[in-house]
Amino acid sequence: AGLSQVSKMLALCLLSLAWLSEGSQRSEPMFTAVTHRLLPPDYDSNPTQLNYGVAVTDLDADGDFEIVVAGYNGPNLVLKYDKAQGRLVNVAEDERDSPFYALRDRQGNAIGVTACDIDGDGREEIYFLNTNNAFSGMATYTDKLFKLRNGRWEDILSDEVNRDVANRFAGRSVACVDRTGSGRYAIYIANYASGNVGPHALIEMDVAASDPARGVVVLVDVAAQAGVSKHTGGRGVAVGPILSDSASDIFCGNENSPNFLFHNWGDGTYRDVAAAVGLDDPYQHGRGVALADFNRDGRVDVVYGNWNGPHRLYLQSGAPGRVRFRDIATPKFSMPSPVRTVIAADFDNDQELEVFFNNIAYRGSSANRLFRLIRREHSDPIVEELNPGDALEPEGRGTGGAVTDFDGDGMLDLILSHGESMAQPISIFKGTQGRSNNWLRVIPRTRFGAFARGAKVVLFTRRSGAHLRIIDGGSGYLCEMEPVAHFGLGHDEASSLEVTWPDGRVVSRAVASSETNSVLEVPYPLDVEEPLMPAPLECGQGFSQHKNGRCVDMNECTEFPFVCPRDKPLCINTYGGYRCRSNKRCSRGFEPNEDGTACVAQVAFFGGYPSAGSWPGLPYSALLPLVLGLCLCLYAL
Repeated sequence: AGLSQVSKMLALCLLSLAWLSEGSQRSEPMFTAVTHRLLPPDYDSNPTQLNYGVAVTDLDADGDFEIVVAGYNGPNLVLKYDKAQGRLVNVAEDERDSPFYALRDRQGNAIGVTACDIDGDGREEIYFLNTNNAFSGMATYTDKLFKLRNGRWEDILSDEVNRDVANRFAGRSVACVDRTGSGRYAIYIANYASGNVGPHALIEMDVAASDPARGVVVLVDVAAQAGVSKHTGGRGVAVGPILSDSASDIFCGNENSPNFLFHNWGDGTYRDVAAAVGLDDPYQHGRGVALADFNRDGRVDVVYGNWNGPHRLYLQSGAPGRVRFRDIATPKFSMPSPVRTVIAADFDNDQELEVFFNNIAYRGSSANRLFRLIRREHSDPIVEELNPGDALEPEGRGTGGAVTDFDGDGMLDLILSHGESMAQPISIFKGTQGRSNNWLRVIPRTRFGAFARGAKVVLFTRRSGAHLRIIDGGSGYLCEMEPVAHFGLGHDEASSLEVTWPDGRVVSRAVASSETNSVLEVPYPLDVEEPLMPAPLECGQGFSQHKNGRCVDMNECTEFPFVCPRDKPLCINTYGGYRCRSNKRCSRGFEPNEDGTACVAQVAFFGGYPSAGSWPGLPYSALLPLVLGLCLCLYAL
């Protein structure tokens, strides 16, 4: 009996150590609430109502962003930072003479919102998805697509030529996609089908039938010809070059059916490859999603939340044509919750990305959660839970969220909307950490001068290699993030950057030291002539300038054949570096550890969590509870 008791105690200790080894929550709060100062609850700018999706755009073309909020049982809001007052104000006021008045759409029950340039006039239109009196299938009120016309925002879906195109189905997220690289965007609508009623839609301008200069924009649903007309419980949508080098792919997190990953074939048509690459997750219920490069290997990774199911952190690996995604979410990260929006961003400008899970208090409290992904050389990132501070909101009915820097201080601000089960005002949070860190914000433009949603931006630094961002045409859940590639630099400096547009055009340019802590606009390269002598670039460690002028990964293994020591003679090139391996032979599914003394399980083979060979890289904040837990176990035994 005594031996059995010891065995139980030992098992309990081992389980405790496995939990503690992920790292305890950091005590320093990341966010502080500033709602009372920047957006105090009131009738005009922050009414206590049911709100949903949040999008960030520049409605008045003054160079400053506005925050657009979908109002469900109240008006839609357009929040602008008033520098003189030092606060956000709603410019979509209840005045019929206001050019923004129609955006309020008081009769609509809006949940999804997105913004992009539909007609190529250089300004973004705004799409609101309404779900009046319907959870799925048919709705009783159409969506709205607002365009600035005749000095006022007007709904072009109500134009006679577009009434048959107006979406009449209950849906969830909407997103923008430049499927052909034309610079004109289509609206992807993740409808929530009821049987065979309510397929996903893809609405874009019929160029031949339209005359945007005269305000005539004829819309057409091209979902069937593009290959995305599917019936499912559509939820979250993200858009960017996930598998493609430049063309916009579409990821859809679905409910009660597998996810979609629509791969762009380069001609604006799509094929669903989610199952082939391991992203289908058929038995879960997807919600918020974000795109990022978490391990800085130059590939686009996918993070998303499942409703009261395991949250996923998928890293992309494999050669072209053999791409696979593997889930590296730790038990704490994947812990089920009633999640809505998911945001990936560098909130403290330290070069490491954070992932924010915005939950809704559903059948009890459900606090928001925050994790940092700490990059490790030649290994998976460490997942560290952080303290969200005031953004914890355990009783918050979270329904949407976005990030932007509306006051220009270089720190990302967090905006959270609430609703569904209880009317609550919007919350605003500012970061408390990393205020002395450097940063850079990059805004690519289309050929028409609008925001280049779907573009890819790579920033090369002097010490930390390359950092990738996607200007996502969707993301979050019901939301759309700011059209900016925001880079935290810590105490590093940028040396050069590269922008890739959805049509494959690429611009590389140097970044001067004087441009640190600033916003850089990158215009579309209208000149098709390539310069005979590209301007010299400093690409940073692990990269060199190709003859085409772009920074590319340097293959140290071929350039320096004897770079590896005798005890680890095998050189393996990696993105921005290299690794030396022992020639120790291992069985299938195993590989030599870092020092070549033993064989350890390959994460890519077995999936799941980092192998034993990668544990020595744990941060000190994770080692302390691990040591204390071990001491307690020994004492108990």
